Amino acid sequence: MNQPLALTAAQKAGPAVTTLVLGALLALLVALPLLHLLPPDSALHVSAYTLTLVGKILCYAIVALALDLVWGYAGLLSLGHGLFFALGGYAMGMYLMRQSAGDGLPAFMSFLAWTELPWYWYGTSSFLWCLALVVLVPGLLALVFGFFAFRSRIKGVYFSIMTQALTFAGMLLFFRNETGFGGNNGFTGFSRILGFSITAPGTRAVLFLATVALLAGSLYLGWRLAQSKFGRVLTAVRDAENRLMFCGYDPRGYKLFVWTLSAVLCGLAGALYVPQVGIINPSEMAPTQSIEAAVWVALGGRGTLVGPLLGAGIVNGMKSWFTVAFPEYWLFFLGALFIVVTLFLPKGVFGLLKKGQP
Repeated sequence: MNQPLALTAAQKAGPAVTTLVLGALLALLVALPLLHLLPPDSALHVSAYTLTLVGKILCYAIVALALDLVWGYAGLLSLGHGLFFALGGYAMGMYLMRQSAGDGLPAFMSFLAWTELPWYWYGTSSFLWCLALVVLVPGLLALVFGFFAFRSRIKGVYFSIMTQALTFAGMLLFFRNETGFGGNNGFTGFSRILGFSITAPGTRAVLFLATVALLAGSLYLGWRLAQSKFGRVLTAVRDAENRLMFCGYDPRGYKLFVWTLSAVLCGLAGALYVPQVGIINPSEMAPTQSIEAAVWVALGGRGTLVGPLLGAGIVNGMKSWFTVAFPEYWLFFLGALFIVVTLFLPKGVFGLLKKGQP
């Protein structure tokens, strides 16, 4: 079948076009916060709403990239990455709540007539300690869960079900008021971060640039891993784990490392999500959130690194429009989108660029 001229040219250009497009997108993303700093009456001014929306999508793109590392390369379909994302968000939210409360208790604790902070809140007034929690809490949880799961050789649909059960249990736990995390309302009402107003244009710009830097760093790290011997072993785990074991490799260590790394990336994304969006609650742990992340990866093209970023942008851009214009039809559209991708785009949108190559 004859292919469109533009598609054929893109295939011949190969990685050069991908690099050029990524460079252009990176330049655009860096320009957005700078344009936000322009006076509001300027024709080039980017509104706070637009910057927040794009920043939120970039955080979700990091989650999609993290999921692609474990699903696209190691063949581990996780339906619980929303838990790691939310844990990172809650760790940052604890610091932001302490900043807003000053010397007193967070507002929701005062409302519940609590008289002192729970022990696990100690030290959360320190930004560095909260950054450590952002990495350690999702990382250690993933490490412990993965150690027992991979040692028991749990994989396939059973692994997916267990990860979904894990995030559902986390959601139920955080919904309870007595756990000390704000119940179903979660954390909100943030005012300052590191002494700066969280709504100030300069603060928004810095948070956005930090998100762009994390996304770029995560993409580079994923690319280096995929190009290394470690990445080739991961794909062997995905395609023929038993053969890999016959060759003398123990896949458990490889899976545990990439699983833990993926959880840490999600935690960092959640930590940047919270101050930009201004809220974190247990709904981020809902199983549907993790299923949506799988849709992002499938739509963009799993095992491609760049594809999941594209999928996260497409789905969340559509979600922002659908939930305003036709909120009652969004879930139907999402389900139909997943079915169409499964039937007609098994390699995702990014795979279209490689269609027809030998």
